[in-house]
Amino acid sequence: MSKRHGDGVSVGHDAFLDIVANLVGILIILVVVLGAQSHAVIQQVQQSPVESTDPNLRAAGDKDMQGLALMAAHAASAQSDSIRLERTVKVLDAKIDQQSERRTVMLTLLEQAEAAWQEEQSKLDDQRRAASQRDAEVSALKDKIADLSGTREQLQNQSPKVIAVSHLPTPMAKTVFGEELYLRLKENRVSVIPFEALADEIERDFHRTASGGREGVSDAAVGPVRGYVARYVMNRENQLVPQGNKIARMTRARVMIASFEPLQEPHGVPIEQVLANDDWLDVELSGFPTGTTTVTVAVYPDSYGAFRKLKEKIYAKGYPTAARPISAGSPVYVNFAGGGSKSVAQ
Repeated sequence: MSKRHGDGVSVGHDAFLDIVANLVGILIILVVVLGAQSHAVIQQVQQSPVESTDPNLRAAGDKDMQGLALMAAHAASAQSDSIRLERTVKVLDAKIDQQSERRTVMLTLLEQAEAAWQEEQSKLDDQRRAASQRDAEVSALKDKIADLSGTREQLQNQSPKVIAVSHLPTPMAKTVFGEELYLRLKENRVSVIPFEALADEIERDFHRTASGGREGVSDAAVGPVRGYVARYVMNRENQLVPQGNKIARMTRARVMIASFEPLQEPHGVPIEQVLANDDWLDVELSGFPTGTTTVTVAVYPDSYGAFRKLKEKIYAKGYPTAARPISAGSPVYVNFAGGGSKSVAQ
């Protein structure tokens, strides 16, 4: 049994060695064959010229080699020139940077010099303007002195003129008891205050509200009439009055005061239009007789100058006038508690 086992192992080992030897032999044969073929190809290439399938290709000769050498020399020279130019460019860039820095410094100095020059120039300009202004003032004063001297000589050589001062007759003032036309003069505008119409409205409203309501003071407003409204204050109080042998309680109501003012400002006709044309004044004065009518003008401080001209205009039409100065910002008041107020005409 053991002998057979040993024989089997020996037979398998010999077969493996045979296979390896065969493979090595095949490889050696292949190397020899390839070497022989390569040597033959090299000899063939060396012995015969290279054939190319491209008809334009040909073998390089001496002339071509000289051309290639010349081109190589040109290339080397161009490369040397390129290197030299690069070095020159670097040097020029350095100089440009240096000049740029110097230029920046010079520009800075120039700006400072210009600023200093402008400052000095402005000082000189101010001095020149001041001198020119003084010269102009001196010239104006000289002209004024010359004019005053001429005027003085003219006044000394001429006789004084007689100046006629126009004035309105000023009779003794008296209380008005006839009809009155009420005008308001404010902001140099003239308007008619409809006293009579608004008084009638106050009376109707008073009778309508006097019977009822609580005791005390109350206010109400009526209008508008011709752009004016009237605001009045009414006082209602209870009083004890004798009735035969008894004492009865009676409610008494009365209007204390009323104010008259337009709905909006400015209101009225400009004084220039009234003075230039008589139409407006003639229409308002129509229906009022000259002998028994007084024109009362409520005048505000801003229209005192226009009042005299209006007074002359009204006086020329034959009507006496009365003035009621009114404080700025105040309406026209009428005090009913004291029995009203009468104008003083001239």
